Amino acid sequence: MRIDNLPWKPEPDYTRLLRALQRKGDPCDVPFLELFADQEVIAYALDEPIVPPDVQMDDRQMLERVVDQKIRFWYHLGYDAFWQGPLVNFHDPHLESEDTADVRKTKRLWVNEKVGIITSMADFDRYRWPDPADVDYYPLEYAARHLPDGMAIIPQIMGTLEHVMWLMGYETFAMAIYEQPELIEAMFSKMRELSIPVARALVQSDRVVALWMGDDMGFKTATMVAPKHLREYVFPIQKEIAAIAHAQGIPFILHSCGNLESIMGDLIDDVKIDAKHSFEDVIQPVESFVAQYGGQVAVIGGVDVDLLARGTEEQIRARTRQILTRCAPGGGYILGSGNTFANYIPLQNFLCMLHEGWRYNHQ
Repeated sequence: MRIDNLPWKPEPDYTRLLRALQRKGDPCDVPFLELFADQEVIAYALDEPIVPPDVQMDDRQMLERVVDQKIRFWYHLGYDAFWQGPLVNFHDPHLESEDTADVRKTKRLWVNEKVGIITSMADFDRYRWPDPADVDYYPLEYAARHLPDGMAIIPQIMGTLEHVMWLMGYETFAMAIYEQPELIEAMFSKMRELSIPVARALVQSDRVVALWMGDDMGFKTATMVAPKHLREYVFPIQKEIAAIAHAQGIPFILHSCGNLESIMGDLIDDVKIDAKHSFEDVIQPVESFVAQYGGQVAVIGGVDVDLLARGTEEQIRARTRQILTRCAPGGGYILGSGNTFANYIPLQNFLCMLHEGWRYNHQ
């Protein structure tokens, strides 16, 4: 195992994470949290073979191996909880290319931004939509039975906007808002039909302490579509899902990339998110977001992925210390990357970030 002999010992306590999500955390005991880590880096860190992604959907034993790897990985790194989704097959179309990362995938998949599998009402009618009854919750059920004491699960609920864009292709989707509004309405209606029962099932699962939606809504300078369209189609579904989490007494976390300045008021006051994740320094450094919104929502991550991928050890350590010094005092900050532990981030760089977090907590 390549993560043996770390200077810290696992002491999972999900109540510490919950206090931070409620903005009542101890500024001198900042928890760690990530959206996810690529399976390749998890297997590499554990020095174990990787399970091919296409095998996991059909082979329970292989799926259990993947979940076991996640549990060991996050436990040894000092996390209180980790992100785990159910199995939902959307039959999303993808483009493929060679992966050039050191710890590489067999192939890198890309979303086709121009055209997707649904471009018309005829395509919509032909498409084989996932049935809520067919969603497989076994990964969460298995994880709940095998978690170490003190650890918890934060289940993933599919994004409302991003799945519609993936299925249609971004360009097709953007034009259809004006040219095929009936198709857009049908797409979001289907997403609601699937998402609401899944959300209700997830929040009632064992060892679950929060609900996390990944729904990318922006790019570097603005939202993917006009805020008025998000208010019409996307926020009502997100709001309903957030209410399901709150009715169960757990926080609702939003991961969304991009510049969301024009809609942060909606997300806080209308959707009622409890925590925001995904930050990029060229859009808004995390400490700037904390200064602006930290009194209203908890903040997760913010150590820029580009820095983690290409920076030196001292640069990563210095930036992590800077973020902790500025963000932790309010009690609502949780340390992590700006997005995810992608397979092109060197393991040692990621560990430098965590080591600085540990040193901050034990100074």
